[in-house]
Amino acid sequence: MNIINNKWVVVASLLGLCGFASAQSAGTWMVRAGATNITPSNPSGNLSAPAFYVVPRNGIGSQTNTGSDTQLGGGFTYMYTDHLSVDVPLALPFKHKLYGAGAIEGVGQIGEVQALPMTVFLQYRFLEANAKFRPYVGLGATYAYLFNEEGSGTLTALSNPGGTPTKISADSKLALTAQIGATLALNDKWFVDVFYSKTKLTTKITLSTGQTVDAALDPATYGVAVGYKF
Repeated sequence: MNIINNKWVVVASLLGLCGFASAQSAGTWMVRAGATNITPSNPSGNLSAPAFYVVPRNGIGSQTNTGSDTQLGGGFTYMYTDHLSVDVPLALPFKHKLYGAGAIEGVGQIGEVQALPMTVFLQYRFLEANAKFRPYVGLGATYAYLFNEEGSGTLTALSNPGGTPTKISADSKLALTAQIGATLALNDKWFVDVFYSKTKLTTKITLSTGQTVDAALDPATYGVAVGYKF
């Protein structure tokens, strides 16, 4: 009888160790894949002189709206302690269309820019390491790399009618990002992760015709992913 009881003690201990190893405890790595959406704030500031107008409006010049985009996203996380983690999101480049706004609202697409935000988060995870549901908050540094900027035929017609195509460029910037999120354990290894983050990002768009426009993009990022921990 004692032998049987001892066996059950050993089995229970092993199960306990397995459960601890699969928790979000210090030394745990987590990888995930899913979908990420970036939605910038709108509209931008006014285009510098000489501005172009379709419908003049009081105090409102030529502006831009930046469209949102959804791409394949994910990332990996390392649990430094049971509560502190370092997280690096990953995603394919985002393509953001630029539309006329303000005095040029309604002209349609005036350009496009691709963005590759590179962020490193320091996160704090609430509750115990083996909790099924763990909310977290994070603060990170983001380098927003903007590239492959293109002006449209509409932009050329507005800014340089009959001339050479108008080109645009956007400044890449370093910014702070705040984050909230949560993980839900599906079993010992698999989990679902959801998060929302906000980046304080302002960039300058420059036209080859000489005008500039400051855009407080301040993008909101939403993500959902399925992950695996080991």
